[in-house]
Amino acid sequence: QVQLVESGGGLVQAGGSLRLSCAASGSTTRYNAMGWYRQTPGKQRELVADSRSSGTTDYADFVKGRFTISRANAKNTVYLQMNSLKPEDTGVYYCRLRSSGDYWGQGTQVTGSS
Repeated sequence: QVQLVESGGGLVQAGGSLRLSCAASGSTTRYNAMGWYRQTPGKQRELVADSRSSGTTDYADFVKGRFTISRANAKNTVYLQMNSLKPEDTGVYYCRLRSSGDYWGQGTQVTGSS
């Protein structure tokens, strides 16, 4: 069983920064993908950024140049550094791990105030 524990959400003024963390525990394989998705008001859950254990990353166009995903493989942890936050970034951010299975965290609220 894999568990994902997210932290780092909160309220920040437009233009500010937050750093999200997601730590995985349990039966994770060495080769996996860890990433962040979000659900904003009125929209379906969407990819924000994804990082594979090979080192490759993907970003949604709406966060390129503002958000950075990184990971500490030894800790099975993935981070999302969010800079220049906008009010439209407001939503629930979910961590996802894909290895032998597909696992999701419970989500953490991010609110960008105008």
